[in-house]
Amino acid sequence: MGSSGLVVDTIGAISRHIREKDLMPGDRLPSEAILSKELNVSRTVVREAFRSLAAMRIIELATGKRATVAQIDHGAMSLMIEHGVHTDQINIQQIYDVRRTIETRIVALAAIRRSDAEAAEILSLAAQMLECADNPAALLEHDLAFHTTLARASRNPVYSLLIGAFQGIIRQTWPIGWKSRPTQASRDLMLATHQDIARAVAAGDPQQAVDAMAQHFDESVRALLAAGMS
Repeated sequence: MGSSGLVVDTIGAISRHIREKDLMPGDRLPSEAILSKELNVSRTVVREAFRSLAAMRIIELATGKRATVAQIDHGAMSLMIEHGVHTDQINIQQIYDVRRTIETRIVALAAIRRSDAEAAEILSLAAQMLECADNPAALLEHDLAFHTTLARASRNPVYSLLIGAFQGIIRQTWPIGWKSRPTQASRDLMLATHQDIARAVAAGDPQQAVDAMAQHFDESVRALLAAGMS
């Protein structure tokens, strides 16, 4: 078996070890030396397997310390999405189609499950978007925070991962979509829709929240198409 095959097998063995030992985020893995002996592979193979697992955010590596089980995050998925877009394997309309499906569910759950503090935060972020309408960079950050907070309020961590994974590509496409809204009325509509979403979530009205989120994405796709993005 070649070295690449040994690395793949070692990755599988380490992953099984995490599962079978019920290791949780922050728990330490055996050392390279121990794994090398137990798996009958070189330390170089173990080291390469560790690097691959770290890139996938399954483990964390720190100089001079034992590898530990990682807290999940969206980093690897975000890179995959950006790579797919930049190599024309997926397009922006497909991204927005998936986001529309996910975020209408997110907002329905957020309307049902949000805490009072989260409702206040969502309303505040929508208000801050209005206040910085003439500052696109600040507006983008409040917009991202708005959708991130909704995902957190859904009480489903998978949704938070997915929304986080989209942020890299959103940062690249959002300014184009904003500039493609040629009139003040079209920009005001985008901001007003976020207000409607926030109020529906605060009122605990999932259907109204879903309708407002669907309108938001329909308008966003129209803006991107107007800008020539497919």
